[in-house]
Amino acid sequence: MIIGIGFDDPFLVGLIGLVLLFVLVFLGVRVVFAASFIGLFGLVELLGWGPAAGIVGTIPHAKSSTYALSVLPMFIFIGFLAFHAGMTQQLFDAARKWVGWVPGGLAVATVFATAGFAAVSGASTATAAVFSRVAIPEMLRYGYDKKLAAGVVAAGGTLASLIPPSAILVIYAIIVEESVGELLLAGFLPGAVSALIYAAIIIVWAMYRPLDGPAVKGYTWKERVQALPGISPIFLVVLIIMSAIYNGWATPTEAGALGATVVFIMALMRGTRFRTIRDALMEAAKLTVMIFSLIWGVLIFVRFLGFSGLPEAFTQWILSLDASPMVIMICILIAYSVLGMFMDAIGMLLLTLPVVYPAVTALGFDSIWFGIIVVKMAEVCLITPPIGLNCFVVNGVRPDISLTQVFRGIALFFIADVITIALLLAFPEIVTWLPELMRSSR
Repeated sequence: MIIGIGFDDPFLVGLIGLVLLFVLVFLGVRVVFAASFIGLFGLVELLGWGPAAGIVGTIPHAKSSTYALSVLPMFIFIGFLAFHAGMTQQLFDAARKWVGWVPGGLAVATVFATAGFAAVSGASTATAAVFSRVAIPEMLRYGYDKKLAAGVVAAGGTLASLIPPSAILVIYAIIVEESVGELLLAGFLPGAVSALIYAAIIIVWAMYRPLDGPAVKGYTWKERVQALPGISPIFLVVLIIMSAIYNGWATPTEAGALGATVVFIMALMRGTRFRTIRDALMEAAKLTVMIFSLIWGVLIFVRFLGFSGLPEAFTQWILSLDASPMVIMICILIAYSVLGMFMDAIGMLLLTLPVVYPAVTALGFDSIWFGIIVVKMAEVCLITPPIGLNCFVVNGVRPDISLTQVFRGIALFFIADVITIALLLAFPEIVTWLPELMRSSR
Protein backbone atom coordinates (compact mmCIF):
# COMPACT_ATOMS: atom_id res chain seq x y z
CA MET A 1 0.00 0.00 0.00
CA ILE A 2 1.48 3.29 -1.09
CA ILE A 3 0.14 5.29 1.87
CA GLY A 4 1.40 2.76 4.35
CA ILE A 5 -1.32 3.02 6.98
CA GLY A 6 -1.86 -0.71 6.84
CA PHE A 7 -5.42 -0.93 8.15
CA ASP A 8 -6.85 -4.41 7.60
CA ASP A 9 -10.50 -3.42 8.06
CA PRO A 10 -11.96 -1.61 4.98
CA PHE A 11 -14.84 -0.32 7.12
CA LEU A 12 -12.40 1.43 9.45
CA VAL A 13 -10.60 3.00 6.48
CA GLY A 14 -13.95 4.27 5.15
CA LEU A 15 -14.97 5.65 8.52
CA ILE A 16 -11.65 7.48 8.94
CA GLY A 17 -11.97 8.90 5.44
CA LEU A 18 -15.50 10.14 6.14
CA VAL A 19 -14.44 11.84 9.38
CA LEU A 20 -11.43 13.44 7.68
CA LEU A 21 -13.64 14.73 4.90
CA PHE A 22 -16.02 16.51 7.25
CA VAL A 23 -13.11 17.91 9.25
CA LEU A 24 -11.55 19.37 6.11
CA VAL A 25 -14.87 20.80 4.92
CA PHE A 26 -15.52 22.42 8.29
CA LEU A 27 -12.00 23.90 8.16
CA GLY A 28 -12.88 25.58 4.88
CA VAL A 29 -11.34 23.26 2.28
CA ARG A 30 -13.49 23.15 -0.85
CA VAL A 31 -15.54 19.99 -1.14
CA VAL A 32 -14.18 19.10 -4.59
CA PHE A 33 -10.56 19.02 -3.37
CA ALA A 34 -11.24 17.41 0.01
CA ALA A 35 -13.41 14.67 -1.50
CA SER A 36 -11.16 13.86 -4.46
CA PHE A 37 -7.90 13.67 -2.48
CA ILE A 38 -9.35 11.64 0.39
CA GLY A 39 -11.10 9.40 -2.12
CA LEU A 40 -7.84 8.85 -4.01
CA PHE A 41 -5.80 8.06 -0.89
CA GLY A 42 -8.58 5.81 0.43
CA LEU A 43 -8.73 3.84 -2.81
CA VAL A 44 -4.94 3.45 -2.79
CA GLU A 45 -5.08 2.16 0.77
CA LEU A 46 -7.81 -0.36 -0.07
CA LEU A 47 -6.82 -1.44 -3.60
CA GLY A 48 -3.28 -0.33 -4.27
CA TRP A 49 -1.95 2.34 -6.61
CA GLY A 50 -2.67 0.69 -9.97
CA PRO A 51 -6.39 -0.07 -9.53
CA ALA A 52 -6.98 3.20 -7.64
CA ALA A 53 -5.34 5.30 -10.37
CA GLY A 54 -7.38 3.48 -13.00
CA ILE A 55 -10.66 4.21 -11.20
CA VAL A 56 -9.82 7.86 -10.50
CA GLY A 57 -8.57 8.39 -14.05
CA THR A 58 -11.74 7.16 -15.72
CA ILE A 59 -14.35 8.93 -13.56
CA PRO A 60 -14.13 12.44 -15.14
CA HIS A 61 -14.61 11.18 -18.70
CA ALA A 62 -17.14 8.49 -17.79
CA LYS A 63 -19.36 10.88 -15.87
CA SER A 64 -19.00 13.96 -18.07
CA SER A 65 -20.08 11.89 -21.07
CA THR A 66 -23.23 10.69 -19.29
CA TYR A 67 -26.23 11.76 -21.36
CA ALA A 68 -28.30 12.69 -18.30
CA LEU A 69 -25.74 15.32 -17.27
CA SER A 70 -26.05 17.14 -20.59
CA VAL A 71 -29.31 18.63 -19.36
CA LEU A 72 -27.47 20.84 -16.84
CA PRO A 73 -25.76 23.31 -19.22
CA MET A 74 -29.03 23.66 -21.14
CA PHE A 75 -31.02 24.63 -18.07
CA ILE A 76 -28.28 26.91 -16.75
CA PHE A 77 -27.95 28.73 -20.09
CA ILE A 78 -31.71 29.34 -20.23
CA GLY A 79 -31.58 31.14 -16.88
CA PHE A 80 -28.58 33.34 -17.63
CA LEU A 81 -29.83 34.27 -21.11
CA ALA A 82 -33.29 35.13 -19.76
CA PHE A 83 -31.66 37.45 -17.24
CA HIS A 84 -29.28 39.14 -19.68
CA ALA A 85 -32.07 39.60 -22.22
CA GLY A 86 -34.15 41.53 -19.67
CA MET A 87 -36.89 38.92 -19.29
CA THR A 88 -36.40 38.82 -15.52
CA GLN A 89 -37.28 42.50 -15.13
CA GLN A 90 -40.41 42.02 -17.22
CA LEU A 91 -41.40 39.02 -15.12
CA PHE A 92 -41.13 41.06 -11.92
CA ASP A 93 -43.01 44.00 -13.45
CA ALA A 94 -45.87 41.73 -14.50
CA ALA A 95 -46.06 40.13 -11.05
CA ARG A 96 -46.04 43.57 -9.42
CA LYS A 97 -48.96 44.78 -11.53
CA TRP A 98 -51.04 41.65 -10.88
CA VAL A 99 -50.48 41.06 -7.14
CA GLY A 100 -48.98 44.33 -5.88
CA TRP A 101 -52.33 45.37 -4.39
CA VAL A 102 -52.28 42.74 -1.60
CA PRO A 103 -50.55 43.46 1.74
CA GLY A 104 -46.83 43.07 1.14
CA GLY A 105 -47.64 43.03 -2.59
CA LEU A 106 -44.13 43.68 -3.92
CA ALA A 107 -42.72 40.91 -1.73
CA VAL A 108 -45.48 38.55 -2.90
CA ALA A 109 -44.71 39.58 -6.48
CA THR A 110 -41.06 38.76 -5.82
CA VAL A 111 -42.00 35.26 -4.66
CA PHE A 112 -44.04 34.55 -7.78
CA ALA A 113 -41.41 36.16 -10.02
CA THR A 114 -38.64 34.06 -8.48
CA ALA A 115 -40.85 30.99 -8.97
CA GLY A 116 -41.28 31.93 -12.62
CA PHE A 117 -37.57 32.56 -13.06
CA ALA A 118 -36.84 29.26 -11.29
CA ALA A 119 -38.82 27.57 -14.05
CA VAL A 120 -36.18 28.69 -16.57
CA SER A 121 -33.14 28.89 -14.32
CA GLY A 122 -32.73 25.89 -12.03
CA ALA A 123 -30.02 27.60 -9.95
CA SER A 124 -30.89 28.99 -6.50
CA THR A 125 -27.93 31.31 -6.04
CA ALA A 126 -28.36 32.74 -9.54
CA THR A 127 -32.03 33.45 -8.79
CA ALA A 128 -31.12 35.18 -5.52
CA ALA A 129 -28.43 37.26 -7.25
CA VAL A 130 -30.74 38.31 -10.09
CA PHE A 131 -33.60 39.44 -7.86
CA SER A 132 -31.25 41.21 -5.46
CA ARG A 133 -30.66 43.54 -8.41
CA VAL A 134 -34.22 43.58 -9.75
CA ALA A 135 -36.62 43.38 -6.79
CA ILE A 136 -34.83 44.79 -3.73
CA PRO A 137 -34.33 48.32 -5.14
CA GLU A 138 -38.01 48.45 -6.07
CA MET A 139 -39.15 47.29 -2.62
CA LEU A 140 -36.88 49.76 -0.86
CA ARG A 141 -38.18 52.55 -3.10
CA TYR A 142 -41.69 51.88 -1.81
CA GLY A 143 -40.53 51.89 1.81
CA TYR A 144 -40.32 48.15 2.47
CA ASP A 145 -38.43 46.99 5.52
CA LYS A 146 -34.89 45.92 4.56
CA LYS A 147 -35.22 42.63 6.45
CA LEU A 148 -38.37 41.67 4.54
CA ALA A 149 -36.92 42.74 1.18
CA ALA A 150 -33.71 40.78 1.69
CA GLY A 151 -35.40 37.77 3.28
CA VAL A 152 -37.94 37.28 0.50
CA VAL A 153 -35.23 37.35 -2.18
CA ALA A 154 -32.98 34.91 -0.29
CA ALA A 155 -35.90 32.55 0.38
CA GLY A 156 -37.47 32.99 -3.06
CA GLY A 157 -34.21 31.94 -4.67
CA THR A 158 -34.50 28.53 -3.03
CA LEU A 159 -37.57 27.74 -5.16
CA ALA A 160 -35.20 26.99 -8.03
CA SER A 161 -34.16 23.84 -6.17
CA LEU A 162 -37.62 22.30 -6.62
CA ILE A 163 -39.38 23.89 -9.56
CA PRO A 164 -38.25 22.26 -12.82
CA PRO A 165 -35.79 22.58 -14.40
CA SER A 166 -33.85 22.07 -11.17
CA ALA A 167 -30.11 21.40 -11.44
CA ILE A 168 -29.94 19.83 -7.99
CA LEU A 169 -32.77 17.39 -8.81
CA VAL A 170 -30.82 16.31 -11.89
CA ILE A 171 -27.76 15.70 -9.71
CA TYR A 172 -29.86 13.68 -7.25
CA ALA A 173 -31.23 11.59 -10.12
CA ILE A 174 -27.72 10.83 -11.38
CA ILE A 175 -26.41 9.86 -7.94
CA VAL A 176 -29.23 7.45 -7.13
CA GLU A 177 -29.83 6.37 -10.76
CA GLU A 178 -33.43 7.54 -10.79
CA SER A 179 -35.49 8.97 -13.68
CA VAL A 180 -34.55 12.61 -14.34
CA GLY A 181 -37.92 13.27 -15.97
CA GLU A 182 -39.98 11.89 -13.10
CA LEU A 183 -37.97 13.82 -10.52
CA LEU A 184 -38.34 17.10 -12.40
CA LEU A 185 -42.06 16.50 -12.75
CA ALA A 186 -42.38 15.58 -9.06
CA GLY A 187 -40.85 18.90 -7.99
CA PHE A 188 -43.51 21.04 -9.66
CA LEU A 189 -46.35 20.77 -7.11
CA PRO A 190 -44.10 20.95 -4.00
CA GLY A 191 -42.44 24.03 -5.51
CA ALA A 192 -45.83 25.65 -6.11
CA VAL A 193 -46.98 24.78 -2.58
CA SER A 194 -43.78 26.26 -1.15
CA ALA A 195 -44.30 29.49 -3.12
CA LEU A 196 -47.91 29.79 -1.93
CA ILE A 197 -46.87 29.29 1.70
CA TYR A 198 -44.18 31.97 1.29
CA ALA A 199 -46.82 34.35 -0.12
CA ALA A 200 -49.20 33.61 2.76
CA ILE A 201 -46.46 34.26 5.32
CA ILE A 202 -45.70 37.62 3.68
CA ILE A 203 -49.36 38.67 3.63
CA VAL A 204 -49.76 37.83 7.32
CA TRP A 205 -46.51 39.72 8.12
CA ALA A 206 -47.71 42.80 6.20
CA MET A 207 -51.18 42.71 7.77
CA TYR A 208 -49.70 42.86 11.27
CA ARG A 209 -46.90 45.28 10.29
CA PRO A 210 -48.30 47.27 7.34
CA LEU A 211 -45.39 49.75 7.31
CA ASP A 212 -42.96 46.89 6.58
CA GLY A 213 -44.70 45.94 3.33
CA PRO A 214 -47.20 48.48 1.96
CA ALA A 215 -49.46 47.50 -0.90
CA VAL A 216 -48.86 49.00 -4.34
CA LYS A 217 -52.03 50.11 -6.08
CA GLY A 218 -53.04 52.13 -9.12
CA TYR A 219 -52.45 49.67 -11.95
CA THR A 220 -55.32 49.33 -14.43
CA TRP A 221 -56.49 46.08 -16.00
CA LYS A 222 -55.16 47.36 -19.32
CA GLU A 223 -51.68 47.75 -17.84
CA ARG A 224 -51.85 44.26 -16.36
CA VAL A 225 -52.86 42.67 -19.66
CA GLN A 226 -50.18 44.61 -21.52
CA ALA A 227 -47.54 43.17 -19.14
CA LEU A 228 -48.32 39.57 -20.15
CA PRO A 229 -46.66 39.40 -23.61
CA GLY A 230 -43.31 40.27 -22.06
CA ILE A 231 -43.32 37.08 -20.00
CA SER A 232 -44.53 34.81 -22.82
CA PRO A 233 -41.05 33.30 -23.45
CA ILE A 234 -40.87 32.06 -19.87
CA PHE A 235 -44.33 30.49 -19.99
CA LEU A 236 -43.48 28.93 -23.36
CA VAL A 237 -40.31 27.39 -21.94
CA VAL A 238 -42.24 26.02 -18.95
CA LEU A 239 -44.90 24.57 -21.28
CA ILE A 240 -42.26 22.92 -23.49
CA ILE A 241 -40.33 21.36 -20.60
CA MET A 242 -43.36 20.16 -18.64
CA SER A 243 -45.24 18.78 -21.66
CA ALA A 244 -42.09 17.06 -22.96
CA ILE A 245 -41.44 15.36 -19.64
CA TYR A 246 -45.09 14.47 -19.00
CA ASN A 247 -45.97 13.21 -22.48
CA GLY A 248 -42.56 11.71 -23.22
CA TRP A 249 -42.15 13.26 -26.67
CA ALA A 250 -38.69 14.55 -25.73
CA THR A 251 -36.03 13.70 -23.17
CA PRO A 252 -35.21 16.29 -20.46
CA THR A 253 -32.04 17.20 -22.38
CA GLU A 254 -33.99 17.69 -25.61
CA ALA A 255 -36.60 19.71 -23.74
CA GLY A 256 -33.83 21.86 -22.27
CA ALA A 257 -32.35 22.40 -25.73
CA LEU A 258 -35.78 23.40 -27.09
CA GLY A 259 -36.27 25.79 -24.18
CA ALA A 260 -32.85 27.34 -24.74
CA THR A 261 -33.68 27.77 -28.42
CA VAL A 262 -36.95 29.55 -27.60
CA VAL A 263 -35.25 31.96 -25.19
CA PHE A 264 -32.42 32.53 -27.68
CA ILE A 265 -34.82 33.39 -30.53
CA MET A 266 -36.89 35.65 -28.28
CA ALA A 267 -33.73 37.40 -27.09
CA LEU A 268 -32.68 38.07 -30.71
CA MET A 269 -36.17 39.36 -31.53
CA ARG A 270 -35.85 41.84 -28.65
CA GLY A 271 -32.62 43.19 -30.07
CA THR A 272 -30.22 41.41 -27.73
CA ARG A 273 -26.66 41.92 -28.92
CA PHE A 274 -23.94 39.35 -29.42
CA ARG A 275 -22.02 40.68 -26.40
CA THR A 276 -24.99 39.95 -24.13
CA ILE A 277 -25.33 36.42 -25.49
CA ARG A 278 -21.59 35.91 -25.04
CA ASP A 279 -21.82 37.00 -21.39
CA ALA A 280 -24.67 34.55 -20.80
CA LEU A 281 -22.68 31.73 -22.42
CA MET A 282 -19.60 32.51 -20.32
CA GLU A 283 -21.53 32.58 -17.04
CA ALA A 284 -23.33 29.36 -17.94
CA ALA A 285 -20.01 27.72 -18.81
CA LYS A 286 -18.42 28.78 -15.52
CA LEU A 287 -21.29 27.44 -13.42
CA THR A 288 -21.42 24.21 -15.45
CA VAL A 289 -17.70 23.60 -14.98
CA MET A 290 -18.03 24.24 -11.26
CA ILE A 291 -20.88 21.72 -10.91
CA PHE A 292 -19.16 19.10 -13.08
CA SER A 293 -15.91 19.45 -11.11
CA LEU A 294 -17.79 18.99 -7.86
CA ILE A 295 -19.48 15.88 -9.23
CA TRP A 296 -16.15 14.39 -10.36
CA GLY A 297 -14.44 15.01 -7.02
CA VAL A 298 -17.27 13.64 -4.93
CA LEU A 299 -17.78 10.58 -7.13
CA ILE A 300 -14.15 9.62 -6.50
CA PHE A 301 -14.94 9.71 -2.80
CA VAL A 302 -18.16 7.78 -3.38
CA ARG A 303 -16.23 4.98 -5.11
CA PHE A 304 -13.93 4.84 -2.11
CA LEU A 305 -16.92 4.54 0.25
CA GLY A 306 -18.33 1.75 -1.89
CA PHE A 307 -15.16 -0.32 -1.60
CA SER A 308 -15.02 0.31 2.16
CA GLY A 309 -18.50 -1.16 2.70
CA LEU A 310 -19.59 1.83 4.79
CA PRO A 311 -22.99 2.39 3.05
CA GLU A 312 -23.99 -1.25 3.58
CA ALA A 313 -22.97 -1.11 7.24
CA PHE A 314 -24.95 2.09 7.77
CA THR A 315 -28.02 0.53 6.14
CA GLN A 316 -27.86 -2.51 8.42
CA TRP A 317 -27.49 -0.27 11.46
CA ILE A 318 -30.52 1.84 10.45
CA LEU A 319 -32.63 -1.29 9.92
CA SER A 320 -31.66 -2.60 13.35
CA LEU A 321 -32.98 0.49 15.17
CA ASP A 322 -36.07 -0.01 17.31
CA ALA A 323 -38.03 2.92 15.85
CA SER A 324 -40.66 3.49 13.20
CA PRO A 325 -39.47 4.40 9.68
CA MET A 326 -41.01 7.87 9.91
CA VAL A 327 -39.18 8.63 13.17
CA ILE A 328 -35.93 7.54 11.53
CA MET A 329 -36.73 9.72 8.51
CA ILE A 330 -37.32 12.75 10.73
CA CYS A 331 -33.99 12.11 12.48
CA ILE A 332 -32.25 11.92 9.07
CA LEU A 333 -33.81 15.24 8.06
CA ILE A 334 -32.71 16.85 11.32
CA ALA A 335 -29.18 15.61 10.64
CA TYR A 336 -29.40 17.20 7.17
CA SER A 337 -30.48 20.52 8.68
CA VAL A 338 -27.45 20.51 10.99
CA LEU A 339 -25.07 19.43 8.25
CA GLY A 340 -26.44 22.08 5.93
CA MET A 341 -25.32 24.78 8.34
CA PHE A 342 -21.74 24.05 7.31
CA MET A 343 -21.92 22.76 3.71
CA ASP A 344 -23.38 23.85 0.39
CA ALA A 345 -26.44 21.96 -0.83
CA ILE A 346 -24.92 20.12 -3.80
CA GLY A 347 -21.84 19.03 -1.86
CA MET A 348 -23.98 17.86 1.04
CA LEU A 349 -26.17 15.68 -1.17
CA LEU A 350 -23.24 14.28 -3.12
CA LEU A 351 -21.46 13.25 0.07
CA THR A 352 -24.38 11.88 2.06
CA LEU A 353 -26.64 10.17 -0.47
CA PRO A 354 -24.31 7.21 -1.16
CA VAL A 355 -24.58 6.35 2.54
CA VAL A 356 -28.13 7.49 3.37
CA TYR A 357 -30.04 6.53 0.22
CA PRO A 358 -29.66 2.71 0.53
CA ALA A 359 -30.93 2.91 4.12
CA VAL A 360 -33.91 5.07 3.13
CA THR A 361 -35.02 2.74 0.35
CA ALA A 362 -34.50 -0.27 2.64
CA LEU A 363 -36.98 1.35 5.04
CA GLY A 364 -39.56 1.30 2.24
CA PHE A 365 -39.65 4.99 1.29
CA ASP A 366 -40.24 5.99 -2.33
CA SER A 367 -37.03 7.24 -3.95
CA ILE A 368 -38.79 10.03 -5.88
CA TRP A 369 -40.52 11.26 -2.71
CA PHE A 370 -37.28 11.15 -0.73
CA GLY A 371 -35.52 13.09 -3.48
CA ILE A 372 -37.99 15.96 -3.22
CA ILE A 373 -37.85 15.91 0.59
CA VAL A 374 -34.07 15.95 0.74
CA VAL A 375 -33.82 18.67 -1.91
CA LYS A 376 -36.32 20.76 0.07
CA MET A 377 -34.03 20.27 3.06
CA ALA A 378 -31.18 21.52 0.89
CA GLU A 379 -33.31 24.62 0.21
CA VAL A 380 -33.61 25.22 3.94
CA CYS A 381 -29.84 24.98 4.25
CA LEU A 382 -29.46 27.73 1.64
CA ILE A 383 -30.97 30.23 4.11
CA THR A 384 -29.69 28.74 7.38
CA PRO A 385 -26.76 30.35 9.22
CA PRO A 386 -23.79 30.21 9.45
CA ILE A 387 -23.40 29.24 5.74
CA GLY A 388 -26.78 30.25 4.26
CA LEU A 389 -25.33 30.72 0.79
CA ASN A 390 -28.32 32.65 -0.58
CA CYS A 391 -28.07 35.09 2.33
CA PHE A 392 -24.43 35.76 1.50
CA VAL A 393 -25.35 36.26 -2.16
CA VAL A 394 -27.98 38.87 -1.25
CA ASN A 395 -25.54 40.65 1.06
CA GLY A 396 -22.84 40.53 -1.63
CA VAL A 397 -25.08 42.14 -4.22
CA ARG A 398 -26.62 44.57 -1.71
CA PRO A 399 -23.89 45.50 0.80
CA ASP A 400 -26.16 48.26 2.17
CA ILE A 401 -28.19 45.45 3.78
CA SER A 402 -26.14 43.80 6.50
CA LEU A 403 -25.81 40.05 6.77
CA THR A 404 -27.53 40.22 10.17
CA GLN A 405 -30.56 41.91 8.57
CA VAL A 406 -30.69 39.24 5.86
CA PHE A 407 -30.62 36.40 8.39
CA ARG A 408 -33.28 38.12 10.51
CA GLY A 409 -35.40 38.52 7.39
CA ILE A 410 -35.44 34.80 6.57
CA ALA A 411 -36.74 33.74 10.02
CA LEU A 412 -40.40 33.55 8.95
CA PHE A 413 -39.48 31.87 5.68
CA PHE A 414 -37.65 29.19 7.65
CA ILE A 415 -40.93 28.55 9.47
CA ALA A 416 -42.68 28.39 6.09
CA ASP A 417 -40.17 25.76 4.93
CA VAL A 418 -40.79 23.67 8.05
CA ILE A 419 -44.54 23.82 7.31
CA THR A 420 -43.90 22.74 3.70
CA ILE A 421 -41.74 19.79 4.77
CA ALA A 422 -44.37 18.73 7.31
CA LEU A 423 -47.01 18.77 4.55
CA LEU A 424 -44.82 16.68 2.25
CA LEU A 425 -44.22 14.17 5.05
CA ALA A 426 -47.92 13.97 5.93
CA PHE A 427 -49.21 13.97 2.34
CA PRO A 428 -46.64 12.26 0.06
CA GLU A 429 -49.20 12.37 -2.76
CA ILE A 430 -48.23 16.02 -3.30
CA VAL A 431 -44.94 14.66 -4.60
CA THR A 432 -45.94 11.37 -6.19
CA TRP A 433 -49.20 12.33 -7.92
CA LEU A 434 -47.77 13.78 -11.15
CA PRO A 435 -45.12 11.04 -11.69
CA GLU A 436 -47.75 8.33 -11.08
CA LEU A 437 -50.16 10.08 -13.43
CA MET A 438 -47.44 10.20 -16.09
CA ARG A 439 -46.70 6.48 -15.71
CA SER A 440 -50.38 5.53 -15.92
CA SER A 441 -50.93 7.64 -19.06
CA ARG A 442 -48.24 5.80 -21.03
